[in-house]
Amino acid sequence: MAISDLTAKSGLPASSIYYHFGNKLGVLAGLLDRTFEEMHASFPNPSSFDDHEPLERFEAWLSTACKSLDQRPEYLRILLAISVGPHKDTEPVRNTVRRIRDYAHASWVDALTPVLAPDGGEAGEAVVDRIAVLGRAMTDGLSVANSFDGVTYSSQVAGFVSLIRGLAEQRDRGQGDGS
Repeated sequence: MAISDLTAKSGLPASSIYYHFGNKLGVLAGLLDRTFEEMHASFPNPSSFDDHEPLERFEAWLSTACKSLDQRPEYLRILLAISVGPHKDTEPVRNTVRRIRDYAHASWVDALTPVLAPDGGEAGEAVVDRIAVLGRAMTDGLSVANSFDGVTYSSQVAGFVSLIRGLAEQRDRGQGDGS
């Protein structure tokens, strides 16, 4: 889309668009940023479920987050397209994408820590960080699966919760035998 298209659709003069956004990539970053703010206003914070036991807290957070993504599947598709597109290294796009990715990672870490690293520790935090990366990768991949195959985010919650439960049980067994 060219600036002329934006001016025609918005009714704003090109000079206003350039003044406020710098260029069309700035408009794209601004749109992504606004969508992020709208999406995450309804997106759950893991601490919203602090009254639950750790695994149930994680499951409640993931279920609610996936329901939110199911309602707006285009959000992650747009984010992914921008993240790997030809303008991914421009400052406005890079900064916006990085902020969104960092927020998502921090949410995964917050949700996983009570389950997989309740006592902290460097090893526990490293596991949480690696699983948080996998969680983000899962949701990224699901945006592609949703687009091509109609797979919903919510349909994958039980499997991912089972994986986390298994990891927690393995950790607990390892602590019980002194390993």
